[in-house]
Amino acid sequence: MAREYPKLKLDKSMAMFEEAQRLSPGGVMGIRRPYNFIQGEYPIFIDRGYGGHIVDVDGNDYIDMLCAYGPIILGYDEKEINDAVKKQMDERGFCFSLVQPAQNALEQAIVDIVPCAEQVIPVKTGSDATTLAVRIARGYTDRSVILRCGYHGWHDWCVENHGGVPAETLALTDEFEYGDLADLERKLDAHKGKVACVIITPVGHPLAKPVMAPPKGYLEAVKDLAHKHGAVLIFDEIRTGFRAALGGAQERYGVTPDMGTFGKALANGYPISCVAGKREIMSVCEKKVFVSSTFFPNSLEMVAALKCLEILKREDVPNKIWERGTRFLASIRKIVDETKAPISVSGIPPMPFFTFEKAPGDEDKTYKARREYFYTQTIRRGLFIQPFHHWYIAYRHTDEDLAYALKCIRESVELTLEKYPVKG
Repeated sequence: MAREYPKLKLDKSMAMFEEAQRLSPGGVMGIRRPYNFIQGEYPIFIDRGYGGHIVDVDGNDYIDMLCAYGPIILGYDEKEINDAVKKQMDERGFCFSLVQPAQNALEQAIVDIVPCAEQVIPVKTGSDATTLAVRIARGYTDRSVILRCGYHGWHDWCVENHGGVPAETLALTDEFEYGDLADLERKLDAHKGKVACVIITPVGHPLAKPVMAPPKGYLEAVKDLAHKHGAVLIFDEIRTGFRAALGGAQERYGVTPDMGTFGKALANGYPISCVAGKREIMSVCEKKVFVSSTFFPNSLEMVAALKCLEILKREDVPNKIWERGTRFLASIRKIVDETKAPISVSGIPPMPFFTFEKAPGDEDKTYKARREYFYTQTIRRGLFIQPFHHWYIAYRHTDEDLAYALKCIRESVELTLEKYPVKG
Protein backbone atom coordinates (compact mmCIF):
# COMPACT_ATOMS: atom_id res chain seq x y z
CA MET A 1 0.00 0.00 0.00
CA ALA A 2 1.46 3.34 -1.07
CA ARG A 3 1.92 5.91 1.66
CA GLU A 4 2.56 9.62 1.75
CA TYR A 5 6.16 10.61 2.35
CA PRO A 6 7.02 13.49 4.69
CA LYS A 7 8.03 16.86 3.34
CA LEU A 8 11.73 17.19 2.57
CA LYS A 9 14.02 19.27 4.77
CA LEU A 10 14.86 22.28 2.57
CA ASP A 11 15.95 24.87 5.13
CA LYS A 12 19.25 25.79 3.41
CA SER A 13 17.63 26.04 -0.02
CA MET A 14 14.93 28.35 1.28
CA ALA A 15 17.42 30.55 3.17
CA MET A 16 19.59 30.83 0.06
CA PHE A 17 16.55 31.70 -2.03
CA GLU A 18 15.61 34.48 0.37
CA GLU A 19 19.12 35.87 0.02
CA ALA A 20 19.02 35.40 -3.75
CA GLN A 21 15.89 37.54 -4.07
CA ARG A 22 17.77 40.41 -2.45
CA LEU A 23 20.67 39.97 -4.86
CA SER A 24 18.85 39.38 -8.16
CA PRO A 25 15.33 39.96 -9.59
CA GLY A 26 13.27 36.94 -8.61
CA GLY A 27 16.29 35.26 -7.05
CA VAL A 28 16.81 32.80 -9.89
CA MET A 29 15.92 33.19 -13.55
CA GLY A 30 13.17 31.90 -15.81
CA ILE A 31 12.46 28.19 -15.83
CA ARG A 32 14.41 27.64 -12.61
CA ARG A 33 12.04 29.75 -10.52
CA PRO A 34 10.08 27.83 -7.87
CA TYR A 35 6.67 28.39 -9.51
CA ASN A 36 7.79 26.12 -12.37
CA PHE A 37 7.93 23.25 -9.88
CA ILE A 38 5.88 22.79 -6.69
CA GLN A 39 6.65 25.72 -4.44
CA GLY A 40 7.92 24.72 -1.02
CA GLU A 41 8.44 21.09 -2.04
CA TYR A 42 11.33 21.27 -4.50
CA PRO A 43 14.88 22.36 -3.72
CA ILE A 44 16.13 25.60 -5.26
CA PHE A 45 19.89 25.24 -4.86
CA ILE A 46 21.85 22.16 -5.92
CA ASP A 47 25.18 21.25 -4.33
CA ARG A 48 26.52 18.60 -6.69
CA GLY A 49 25.76 15.85 -9.16
CA TYR A 50 27.06 12.33 -9.83
CA GLY A 51 26.00 9.75 -12.38
CA GLY A 52 22.27 10.21 -12.90
CA HIS A 53 21.76 11.88 -9.50
CA ILE A 54 21.82 15.35 -7.99
CA VAL A 55 22.22 16.35 -4.34
CA ASP A 56 20.75 19.59 -3.01
CA VAL A 57 22.34 21.93 -0.47
CA ASP A 58 20.34 20.25 2.31
CA GLY A 59 21.81 16.84 1.41
CA ASN A 60 18.71 15.36 -0.27
CA ASP A 61 19.66 12.94 -3.05
CA TYR A 62 17.50 12.66 -6.20
CA ILE A 63 17.40 10.61 -9.38
CA ASP A 64 17.52 13.49 -11.85
CA MET A 65 15.36 12.95 -14.92
CA LEU A 66 15.31 16.63 -15.83
CA CYS A 67 19.05 16.44 -16.61
CA ALA A 68 19.66 20.21 -16.31
CA TYR A 69 16.85 20.68 -18.85
CA GLY A 70 18.64 18.43 -21.31
CA PRO A 71 22.41 18.98 -21.46
CA ILE A 72 23.27 15.95 -19.33
CA ILE A 73 23.11 13.11 -21.85
CA LEU A 74 25.82 11.01 -20.20
CA GLY A 75 25.81 11.86 -16.51
CA TYR A 76 27.13 14.32 -13.97
CA ASP A 77 30.85 14.66 -13.23
CA GLU A 78 32.04 12.75 -16.31
CA LYS A 79 35.72 12.17 -15.62
CA GLU A 80 36.77 11.56 -19.22
CA ILE A 81 35.29 14.88 -20.38
CA ASN A 82 36.52 16.82 -17.36
CA ASP A 83 40.04 15.44 -17.77
CA ALA A 84 40.16 16.52 -21.42
CA VAL A 85 39.02 20.01 -20.44
CA LYS A 86 41.58 20.26 -17.63
CA LYS A 87 44.34 19.14 -19.97
CA GLN A 88 43.42 21.86 -22.47
CA MET A 89 43.26 24.45 -19.70
CA ASP A 90 46.59 23.48 -18.19
CA GLU A 91 48.60 22.88 -21.37
CA ARG A 92 47.18 25.23 -24.01
CA GLY A 93 44.75 27.76 -22.54
CA PHE A 94 41.36 28.51 -24.00
CA CYS A 95 40.61 32.21 -24.66
CA PHE A 96 42.60 34.05 -27.32
CA SER A 97 42.31 36.76 -29.97
CA LEU A 98 42.43 33.98 -32.60
CA VAL A 99 40.96 30.47 -32.76
CA GLN A 100 42.57 27.19 -31.70
CA PRO A 101 42.75 23.93 -33.70
CA ALA A 102 39.94 22.42 -31.60
CA GLN A 103 37.49 24.49 -33.65
CA ASN A 104 38.34 22.72 -36.92
CA ALA A 105 38.27 19.35 -35.20
CA LEU A 106 34.83 19.92 -33.71
CA GLU A 107 33.33 21.30 -36.90
CA GLN A 108 34.62 18.27 -38.83
CA ALA A 109 33.16 15.91 -36.22
CA ILE A 110 29.74 17.54 -36.59
CA VAL A 111 29.95 17.46 -40.41
CA ASP A 112 30.72 13.74 -40.16
CA ILE A 113 27.70 13.09 -37.91
CA VAL A 114 24.84 15.45 -38.86
CA PRO A 115 23.09 14.91 -42.24
CA CYS A 116 22.48 18.61 -43.03
CA ALA A 117 25.96 19.74 -41.94
CA GLU A 118 28.21 20.93 -44.74
CA GLN A 119 29.44 23.88 -42.68
CA VAL A 120 29.24 24.64 -38.96
CA ILE A 121 29.34 27.77 -36.78
CA PRO A 122 29.92 27.18 -33.05
CA VAL A 123 28.15 29.52 -30.63
CA LYS A 124 27.31 29.23 -26.93
CA THR A 125 23.58 28.75 -26.18
CA GLY A 126 20.46 27.40 -27.80
CA SER A 127 19.08 30.91 -28.20
CA ASP A 128 22.34 31.96 -29.87
CA ALA A 129 22.03 29.11 -32.35
CA THR A 130 18.38 29.56 -33.29
CA THR A 131 18.75 33.33 -33.59
CA LEU A 132 21.83 32.97 -35.80
CA ALA A 133 20.04 30.42 -37.97
CA VAL A 134 17.15 32.83 -38.47
CA ARG A 135 19.55 35.67 -39.32
CA ILE A 136 21.31 33.45 -41.86
CA ALA A 137 17.97 32.54 -43.45
CA ARG A 138 17.00 36.20 -43.68
CA GLY A 139 20.36 37.05 -45.20
CA TYR A 140 20.12 34.23 -47.72
CA THR A 141 16.54 34.95 -48.84
CA ASP A 142 16.42 38.73 -48.35
CA ARG A 143 13.09 38.17 -46.63
CA SER A 144 11.93 39.09 -43.11
CA VAL A 145 9.06 36.89 -41.90
CA ILE A 146 9.69 33.84 -39.70
CA LEU A 147 7.24 30.96 -39.30
CA ARG A 148 7.95 29.14 -36.07
CA CYS A 149 6.69 26.02 -34.28
CA GLY A 150 8.04 25.17 -30.84
CA TYR A 151 10.15 26.85 -28.20
CA HIS A 152 13.26 28.47 -29.69
CA GLY A 153 14.70 30.52 -26.84
CA TRP A 154 14.40 33.90 -25.16
CA HIS A 155 15.45 36.34 -27.91
CA ASP A 156 13.05 38.99 -29.23
CA TRP A 157 11.91 37.15 -32.36
CA CYS A 158 10.67 34.07 -30.49
CA VAL A 159 10.27 34.74 -26.76
CA GLU A 160 6.89 33.57 -25.43
CA ASN A 161 6.64 36.31 -22.82
CA HIS A 162 6.44 39.52 -24.86
CA GLY A 163 7.41 41.98 -22.12
CA GLY A 164 10.07 44.37 -23.38
CA VAL A 165 9.74 43.27 -27.02
CA PRO A 166 8.66 45.84 -29.65
CA ALA A 167 5.40 45.06 -31.43
CA GLU A 168 7.19 45.65 -34.74
CA THR A 169 9.56 42.78 -33.96
CA LEU A 170 6.77 40.45 -32.89
CA ALA A 171 4.87 41.15 -36.12
CA LEU A 172 7.67 39.52 -38.14
CA THR A 173 7.17 36.11 -36.50
CA ASP A 174 4.05 33.96 -36.97
CA GLU A 175 3.44 30.68 -35.16
CA PHE A 176 1.93 27.51 -36.63
CA GLU A 177 0.60 24.37 -34.93
CA TYR A 178 2.76 21.25 -34.83
CA GLY A 179 1.32 18.42 -36.93
CA ASP A 180 -1.17 20.66 -38.74
CA LEU A 181 -0.02 21.01 -42.36
CA ALA A 182 -3.07 23.06 -43.30
CA ASP A 183 -2.14 25.64 -40.66
CA LEU A 184 1.41 25.91 -42.02
CA GLU A 185 0.10 26.28 -45.57
CA ARG A 186 -2.31 29.03 -44.49
CA LYS A 187 0.51 30.94 -42.82
CA LEU A 188 2.79 30.55 -45.86
CA ASP A 189 0.01 31.83 -48.12
CA ALA A 190 -0.76 34.72 -45.77
CA HIS A 191 2.89 35.86 -45.95
CA LYS A 192 3.48 34.83 -49.55
CA GLY A 193 6.86 35.92 -50.86
CA LYS A 194 7.96 37.24 -47.45
CA VAL A 195 8.86 34.08 -45.48
CA ALA A 196 12.59 33.72 -44.86
CA CYS A 197 12.40 30.46 -42.97
CA VAL A 198 10.26 27.82 -41.36
CA ILE A 199 11.84 26.83 -38.04
CA ILE A 200 10.39 23.81 -36.27
CA THR A 201 11.29 21.41 -33.49
CA PRO A 202 11.18 18.07 -35.38
CA VAL A 203 9.70 16.44 -32.27
CA GLY A 204 6.85 18.58 -30.95
CA HIS A 205 7.29 19.58 -27.30
CA PRO A 206 4.91 22.46 -26.49
CA LEU A 207 4.92 23.81 -22.94
CA ALA A 208 3.11 21.49 -20.47
CA LYS A 209 1.43 19.57 -23.33
CA PRO A 210 2.03 16.06 -24.66
CA VAL A 211 5.27 15.52 -26.55
CA MET A 212 4.62 14.46 -30.16
CA ALA A 213 6.80 12.35 -32.42
CA PRO A 214 6.35 13.53 -36.02
CA PRO A 215 3.31 11.96 -37.71
CA LYS A 216 4.20 9.82 -40.72
CA GLY A 217 5.12 12.02 -43.66
CA TYR A 218 4.77 15.25 -41.68
CA LEU A 219 8.37 16.47 -41.74
CA GLU A 220 8.67 15.59 -45.43
CA ALA A 221 5.55 17.65 -46.15
CA VAL A 222 6.84 20.60 -44.07
CA LYS A 223 10.05 20.53 -46.11
CA ASP A 224 8.14 20.44 -49.40
CA LEU A 225 5.90 23.36 -48.38
CA ALA A 226 8.82 25.47 -47.17
CA HIS A 227 10.74 24.95 -50.40
CA LYS A 228 7.66 25.49 -52.55
CA HIS A 229 7.42 28.96 -51.00
CA GLY A 230 11.14 29.66 -51.31
CA ALA A 231 11.76 29.49 -47.54
CA VAL A 232 14.69 27.91 -45.73
CA LEU A 233 13.80 24.93 -43.51
CA ILE A 234 15.47 24.91 -40.09
CA PHE A 235 15.18 22.03 -37.63
CA ASP A 236 15.66 23.25 -34.07
CA GLU A 237 17.45 20.21 -32.66
CA ILE A 238 18.64 21.86 -29.46
CA ARG A 239 16.90 19.07 -27.51
CA THR A 240 16.88 16.21 -30.02
CA GLY A 241 20.41 16.62 -31.37
CA PHE A 242 22.69 13.67 -30.50
CA ARG A 243 19.82 12.29 -28.39
CA ALA A 244 17.10 11.13 -30.81
CA ALA A 245 20.02 9.66 -32.79
CA LEU A 246 23.68 10.56 -33.09
CA GLY A 247 22.78 12.74 -36.09
CA GLY A 248 19.66 14.07 -34.40
CA ALA A 249 15.99 13.73 -35.27
CA GLN A 250 16.85 14.39 -38.93
CA GLU A 251 18.77 11.10 -38.90
CA ARG A 252 16.13 9.26 -36.86
CA TYR A 253 13.23 10.31 -39.11
CA GLY A 254 15.13 10.52 -42.39
CA VAL A 255 14.38 14.15 -43.31
CA THR A 256 17.29 16.52 -43.94
CA PRO A 257 16.60 20.24 -43.41
CA ASP A 258 18.59 23.14 -44.88
CA MET A 259 19.95 24.03 -41.46
CA GLY A 260 19.87 22.57 -37.97
CA THR A 261 20.60 24.03 -34.55
CA PHE A 262 22.26 21.92 -31.88
CA GLY A 263 23.13 22.42 -28.22
CA LYS A 264 22.33 20.86 -24.85
CA ALA A 265 23.69 17.31 -25.31
CA LEU A 266 26.59 18.46 -27.52
CA ALA A 267 29.04 18.75 -24.61
CA ASN A 268 27.23 17.13 -21.65
CA GLY A 269 26.72 20.42 -19.82
CA TYR A 270 29.54 22.62 -21.09
CA PRO A 271 28.12 25.79 -22.71
CA ILE A 272 28.30 25.31 -26.46
CA SER A 273 25.86 25.09 -29.34
CA CYS A 274 26.09 25.40 -33.10
CA VAL A 275 24.35 26.05 -36.39
CA ALA A 276 25.00 23.45 -39.08
CA GLY A 277 23.74 23.62 -42.63
CA LYS A 278 24.18 23.60 -46.37
CA ARG A 279 27.27 25.41 -47.65
CA GLU A 280 25.28 27.59 -50.07
CA ILE A 281 23.14 28.99 -47.25
CA MET A 282 25.79 29.14 -44.52
CA SER A 283 28.20 31.00 -46.82
CA VAL A 284 26.26 34.26 -46.36
CA CYS A 285 28.20 34.54 -43.09
CA GLU A 286 31.42 35.11 -45.03
CA LYS A 287 30.50 38.76 -45.70
CA LYS A 288 26.79 39.52 -45.81
CA VAL A 289 25.68 38.29 -42.37
CA PHE A 290 27.70 39.23 -39.29
CA VAL A 291 28.30 36.91 -36.36
CA SER A 292 30.90 37.46 -33.65
CA SER A 293 31.44 37.07 -29.93
CA THR A 294 34.41 37.33 -27.60
CA PHE A 295 33.64 33.87 -26.23
CA PHE A 296 32.34 31.86 -29.21
CA PRO A 297 35.87 30.59 -30.06
CA ASN A 298 36.76 29.49 -26.51
CA SER A 299 38.18 26.00 -26.75
CA LEU A 300 37.28 24.37 -23.41
CA GLU A 301 33.70 23.77 -24.52
CA MET A 302 34.92 22.54 -27.91
CA VAL A 303 37.24 20.03 -26.27
CA ALA A 304 34.37 18.90 -24.04
CA ALA A 305 32.12 18.52 -27.09
CA LEU A 306 34.72 16.51 -28.98
CA LYS A 307 35.14 14.13 -26.07
CA CYS A 308 31.38 13.90 -25.53
CA LEU A 309 30.77 13.05 -29.20
CA GLU A 310 33.56 10.47 -29.03
CA ILE A 311 31.87 8.77 -26.05
CA LEU A 312 28.40 8.96 -27.60
CA LYS A 313 29.69 7.19 -30.71
CA ARG A 314 32.01 4.73 -28.96
CA GLU A 315 29.40 3.61 -26.44
CA ASP A 316 26.47 3.76 -28.91
CA VAL A 317 24.77 5.99 -26.35
CA PRO A 318 21.79 7.30 -28.38
CA ASN A 319 20.65 3.80 -29.37
CA LYS A 320 21.09 2.48 -25.83
CA ILE A 321 19.10 5.40 -24.41
CA TRP A 322 16.41 4.80 -27.04
CA GLU A 323 16.15 1.11 -26.08
CA ARG A 324 15.94 1.82 -22.35
CA GLY A 325 13.54 4.69 -22.91
CA THR A 326 11.28 2.45 -24.98
CA ARG A 327 10.98 0.06 -22.04
CA PHE A 328 10.49 2.96 -19.61
CA LEU A 329 7.67 4.48 -21.67
CA ALA A 330 5.98 1.08 -21.96
CA SER A 331 6.16 0.67 -18.18
CA ILE A 332 4.64 4.12 -17.60
CA ARG A 333 1.80 3.31 -20.00
CA LYS A 334 1.20 0.06 -18.11
CA ILE A 335 0.95 1.99 -14.81
CA VAL A 336 -1.57 4.41 -16.31
CA ASP A 337 -3.59 1.60 -17.91
CA GLU A 338 -3.68 -0.47 -14.71
CA THR A 339 -4.65 2.45 -12.47
CA LYS A 340 -7.01 3.97 -15.07
CA ALA A 341 -5.48 7.34 -14.24
CA PRO A 342 -6.58 10.38 -16.30
CA ILE A 343 -3.06 10.87 -17.63
CA SER A 344 -1.66 11.10 -21.15
CA VAL A 345 1.70 9.40 -21.58
CA SER A 346 3.66 10.91 -24.44
CA GLY A 347 7.11 11.54 -25.79
CA ILE A 348 9.83 9.69 -27.59
CA PRO A 349 11.95 7.15 -25.70
CA PRO A 350 14.74 9.57 -24.66
CA MET A 351 12.15 12.23 -23.68
CA PRO A 352 9.11 10.79 -21.83
CA PHE A 353 6.33 12.90 -20.30
CA PHE A 354 3.12 12.79 -18.24
CA THR A 355 0.23 15.16 -18.87
CA PHE A 356 -2.73 15.27 -16.48
CA GLU A 357 -5.93 15.39 -18.52
CA LYS A 358 -8.58 18.01 -18.04
CA ALA A 359 -12.00 16.36 -17.97
CA PRO A 360 -14.94 18.08 -19.71
CA GLY A 361 -16.65 20.45 -17.30
CA ASP A 362 -13.75 20.33 -14.83
CA GLU A 363 -14.52 23.76 -13.40
CA ASP A 364 -12.74 23.09 -10.11
CA LYS A 365 -9.53 22.29 -12.04
CA THR A 366 -9.03 18.91 -10.41
CA TYR A 367 -6.40 18.06 -13.00
CA LYS A 368 -4.18 20.82 -11.58
CA ALA A 369 -4.64 19.54 -8.05
CA ARG A 370 -3.76 16.02 -9.20
CA ARG A 371 -0.67 17.31 -10.97
CA GLU A 372 0.54 19.25 -7.93
CA TYR A 373 -0.05 16.34 -5.57
CA PHE A 374 1.59 13.80 -7.89
CA TYR A 375 4.78 15.85 -8.25
CA THR A 376 4.81 16.54 -4.51
CA GLN A 377 4.89 12.81 -3.91
CA THR A 378 7.56 12.07 -6.51
CA ILE A 379 9.97 14.75 -5.28
CA ARG A 380 9.54 13.59 -1.68
CA ARG A 381 10.51 10.10 -2.85
CA GLY A 382 13.69 11.41 -4.46
CA LEU A 383 12.62 11.52 -8.10
CA PHE A 384 13.42 14.87 -9.74
CA ILE A 385 11.01 15.47 -12.63
CA GLN A 386 9.21 18.63 -13.74
CA PRO A 387 5.44 19.25 -13.97
CA PHE A 388 5.59 21.38 -17.12
CA HIS A 389 8.55 19.98 -19.04
CA HIS A 390 9.23 16.55 -20.46
CA TRP A 391 11.79 14.34 -18.75
CA TYR A 392 15.03 12.84 -20.07
CA ILE A 393 16.81 9.50 -19.84
CA ALA A 394 20.56 9.83 -19.35
CA TYR A 395 23.17 7.19 -20.08
CA ARG A 396 24.23 6.99 -16.42
CA HIS A 397 20.71 6.28 -15.18
CA THR A 398 21.16 2.72 -13.97
CA ASP A 399 18.56 -0.02 -14.27
CA GLU A 400 18.06 0.40 -10.52
CA ASP A 401 17.50 4.13 -10.96
CA LEU A 402 14.85 3.59 -13.62
CA ALA A 403 13.17 0.80 -11.65
CA TYR A 404 12.99 3.06 -8.59
CA ALA A 405 11.66 5.92 -10.74
CA LEU A 406 8.85 3.66 -11.95
CA LYS A 407 8.10 2.63 -8.35
CA CYS A 408 7.89 6.33 -7.36
CA ILE A 409 5.59 7.04 -10.30
CA ARG A 410 3.27 4.11 -9.55
CA GLU A 411 2.98 4.92 -5.85
CA SER A 412 2.42 8.61 -6.56
CA VAL A 413 -0.28 7.87 -9.15
CA GLU A 414 -2.05 5.55 -6.71
CA LEU A 415 -1.95 8.13 -3.93
CA THR A 416 -3.14 10.85 -6.30
CA LEU A 417 -6.17 8.81 -7.32
CA GLU A 418 -6.97 8.07 -3.68
CA LYS A 419 -6.92 11.78 -2.84
CA TYR A 420 -8.59 12.94 -6.07
CA PRO A 421 -10.65 9.99 -7.34
CA VAL A 422 -11.98 9.94 -10.87
CA LYS A 423 -15.72 10.63 -10.93
CA GLY A 424 -18.15 8.40 -12.80
